[in-house]
Amino acid sequence: MSQRARGTPGRSGKAKTLCTNRKARYDYHIEETYETGIALLGSEVKSIRQGRANLRDSYAAVDRGELFLHNCHISPYEQAGQFAPDPLRPRKLLMHRAEIERLIGKVEQKGLTLVPLSLYLKGPRVKVSLALVRGKREYDRREDIKAREADREVARMSRGRANRAVEA
Repeated sequence: MSQRARGTPGRSGKAKTLCTNRKARYDYHIEETYETGIALLGSEVKSIRQGRANLRDSYAAVDRGELFLHNCHISPYEQAGQFAPDPLRPRKLLMHRAEIERLIGKVEQKGLTLVPLSLYLKGPRVKVSLALVRGKREYDRREDIKAREADREVARMSRGRANRAVEA
């Protein structure tokens, strides 16, 4: 058996991000993040590897003690032919039972929900970065924008000073 087949030397420790949910960071305060596996069909994995997935408007929900990802659009793999699954079907998320029970308790709190932040490869497996979030109010978004603009202004000023010091 070759070394690559055993999986030790050929795997890279780095995770390769395939799809991100940028809107989630804008719309929600992120309380906690979790790494979960996701149950996919082979053609869905190939499609995700091509970057044909969209996490916008997707969310996770608990159904009969299991965690499912809803509204995650994975475009059909072109070479799959007639056996392509529904692009918006609910997909099972894989977590330990104790973690799911802990999440159920937190989600039942007022205003908390589960939102995917990204899909990424970790070794040969597709993983989902899942966040426990609380919705932002309009004034929270405005404060974030003001803070971001202030940080940019400070960075711009410090770059300006560094450039003047080099010229002198």
